[in-house]
Amino acid sequence: MTEPPARSIWLRPERAGRGPAPTFDRDRIAAAGVALADADGLPAVTMRAVAVALGAGPASLYRYVATRDELLELMIDRVHGEMSYAGLGSGRWLDDLLVLARQSRGVYLAHPWLLDATATRTPLGPQTVTYLERALAALAGLDAAPRTKLEAIAILNAVVSTLTRTEVNRRLAGQTIPQWQRAEAEYLTQIALAGHHPHLAAALTGQPPEPEESPDSLLSRILTRVLTGLLQPDTATAAFVRGATDTEPPAAS
Repeated sequence: MTEPPARSIWLRPERAGRGPAPTFDRDRIAAAGVALADADGLPAVTMRAVAVALGAGPASLYRYVATRDELLELMIDRVHGEMSYAGLGSGRWLDDLLVLARQSRGVYLAHPWLLDATATRTPLGPQTVTYLERALAALAGLDAAPRTKLEAIAILNAVVSTLTRTEVNRRLAGQTIPQWQRAEAEYLTQIALAGHHPHLAAALTGQPPEPEESPDSLLSRILTRVLTGLLQPDTATAAFVRGATDTEPPAAS
């Protein structure tokens, strides 16, 4: 009985053991897809369009990738290979994670379609696994459970994606991040002054003007606060949880 093919493209050989030598390889197919997405956005990437870009018939592409989703996996992994890990090894876990965050932001900015391509999927190709390994290596000396570390890396990626999406959208709208922040602050101040949102008014009252902040500085500041909170020693987190849940209920009268 023939076994069904592996679900992941990464668990299948790039070419069958028999038959004619392949005309293309996965990297060349991925490069063609990336070029189309960089030029015209993710909707421009179809199996037919990639085949045309390679000078092949549409049906021939299915010898290498079974679906468009697999094509996107190849593309996503290819651009993740642009990340540099040269800045790692500081011996300080937070500094190393911020290096990874900046590298990730740089890849998103170079390929804005990647924000949409990864919005509903988290493909784990070889380059993505390398990134995960590097992030875990940065946390190797930290007193935290493996699950906590993996959750922190996932949240780091979510913060980078969210902030970079905002940055890209503001660029498309002809705004810088500081301009957008000022416009939002002006709007919220006017809403608070109307008197219908007392908690918002209290949060804004007496606040000094925020200094202008570059996207990189904003990313570093937010991630520093998030990650240092998430990666508390597990003993401290457990003590906090016990304190929050061990409260005795009031005695019945």
